[in-house]
Amino acid sequence: MNIHEYQGKQLLRDYGVAVSKGLVAFSPEEAVAAAKELGTDVIVVKAQIHAGGRGKAGGVKIAKTLDEVREYATELIGKTLVTHQTGPEGKEIKRLLIEEGSDIKKEYYLGLVLDNSVDRVTLMGSEEGGMDIEEVAASTPEKIFKEVIDPVVGLTGFQARRMAFNMNIPAHLVNKAAKFMLGLYQVFIEKDASIVEINPLVVTGGDDVLALDAKFNFDDSALFRHKDIQELRDLDEEDAKEIEASKHGLSYISLDGNIGCMVNGAGLAMATMDTINYYGGTPANFLDVGGSATAEKVTEAFKIILSDKNVKGIFVNIFGGIMKCDVIAEGVIAATKELGLQVPLTVRLEGTNVDKGKALLKESGLNIIAADTMADGAQKIVELVG
Repeated sequence: MNIHEYQGKQLLRDYGVAVSKGLVAFSPEEAVAAAKELGTDVIVVKAQIHAGGRGKAGGVKIAKTLDEVREYATELIGKTLVTHQTGPEGKEIKRLLIEEGSDIKKEYYLGLVLDNSVDRVTLMGSEEGGMDIEEVAASTPEKIFKEVIDPVVGLTGFQARRMAFNMNIPAHLVNKAAKFMLGLYQVFIEKDASIVEINPLVVTGGDDVLALDAKFNFDDSALFRHKDIQELRDLDEEDAKEIEASKHGLSYISLDGNIGCMVNGAGLAMATMDTINYYGGTPANFLDVGGSATAEKVTEAFKIILSDKNVKGIFVNIFGGIMKCDVIAEGVIAATKELGLQVPLTVRLEGTNVDKGKALLKESGLNIIAADTMADGAQKIVELVG
C-alpha cells in the first residue's frame, strides 16, 4: 500500500525525523490559507499523487506570493498529471501539499528496501540525489552505497555514520544525518514498510538535514497490525478492480493485455502469463484466487475480469491441491450463466477431483473450451482471441 508524500512526512515527524513544514490542501482557498499559516517568503505547491517524477511533469511549483499560490493551486487541482510512473493515462490531482521553501545547499538520496538477494533490509544512499536518481543507478551504480542491516541488532550508529561519510555529507553534519537514518529505520521496521525513499534528502543553509520528499510503501500482509496506516489509504489512487478484488480476498493486478487470467497460486499465475506471452498473447491481469476459493469467489473473480473492457477472452488455469477442481468447475459454470459470458473461455483443470470437474464442465452444455495442459490452454485462448 502506498501513501501520499504529506502523509509520509507526518509519519516521519511523529518519529522525530526532520522534515520540511507543510500542510495539505484540497482547494485553492485551502492552499492560500495554508500558505498564510506557514508565513514564509517562498512557498512550494506540490501535487499529491501516488507516482514519482512530479517535478519534471510540472507538478511542483514555486510561489513567492499568495496570488501565485492561488494561481498554481487552481492550475493543478483537477489536472491529470502524466509522469514516467503513471503511464500515458496519468493521475488526476485531487490534493496538494503546501510547503515552506528551503534554502537547499545540496541534495542527496536515501532509501530503505527489503533486498531479496540477501534477505535483509538494506540502507541505500547517494550524493547524487534529486530527479535523475534512476539515471545515476543505471549509468554510475558505484555512486550508490549500501549498508546491509542485521535484523537482530538493527541499523547501527556506525553504519549510519559510514553511510553519511560515503555520501559526502559535510563532516559537521554527519551526526545529524546519522540520527535521521536511525529514525528512518525505526519507522520502516515498526510500521512494516517495504520501501521508504527520501529523494531528496537535503542539507540547508541553516545546517539542517531534512526530508524534502518522502515515499512510503507498506507490506499489505502486515496492515492488519497497523490500523493507523490503513486509514491513510487513498482509494482514488488505486484501480477500482483491484479494490473490489481485495474485498473478496483475491489478489488482482491490472495489466495492458486482452486475455483475462484466473489462476490459483502466484507462481502458477506468473507461469500462465509467461505462457500466454510465449504463444503471442498479452495477459490483461494477474489474478490469484488463492488455495481455498469457493464457487462464489470464482464468480466474483469473473465479474472483476469482465469489468475490464479490454478483455477479449479468459483462460482459467487451476491446479487443485487444497482446492478441488469440481468446486472451480461449479464456480465457472455459475459465473458463465449469471454473467451471460460473451467472450471465449478456455479452462484447464488438474489435480484433486479433476475428472469430476471436467465432467461438470462437459455436461453444462456451455461453450467452454477444455484444455489438457497449460500450454494447450494458452495456445487455444490466444488463437480464439486472435
